[in-house]
Amino acid sequence: MDSYLQFISMLIVFIAVLAVTYFFTKWMANYQKEKTSSGNIEVIETVRLSATKYIQIIRIGKKYMAIAVGKDEVTNLGEISREDLIIREDGPEETLSFKEILEKFKVEKKK
Repeated sequence: MDSYLQFISMLIVFIAVLAVTYFFTKWMANYQKEKTSSGNIEVIETVRLSATKYIQIIRIGKKYMAIAVGKDEVTNLGEISREDLIIREDGPEETLSFKEILEKFKVEKKK
């Protein structure tokens, strides 16, 4: 009986730790998003060229710039006019829940 109570108490502690971790992670993600999304600098799009090299389109104020980002350097590739960009302004992208992602994997696995 004692081991049964010990198992139940450990299970409750484990679930409590998972819940605290989940809510802290959600809070931290929202906090980070608020800190990075406000201001005059915004990353519009990023494309990976290799493990440590990227090309990014960024907005600084009202100007759009293309930059190359490497491991230890950032290089300005030039300014881009807004008319040359395809900017989606239809709101945030659809985010899937873990359950929906898992269901997609199950469907893919059956094929």
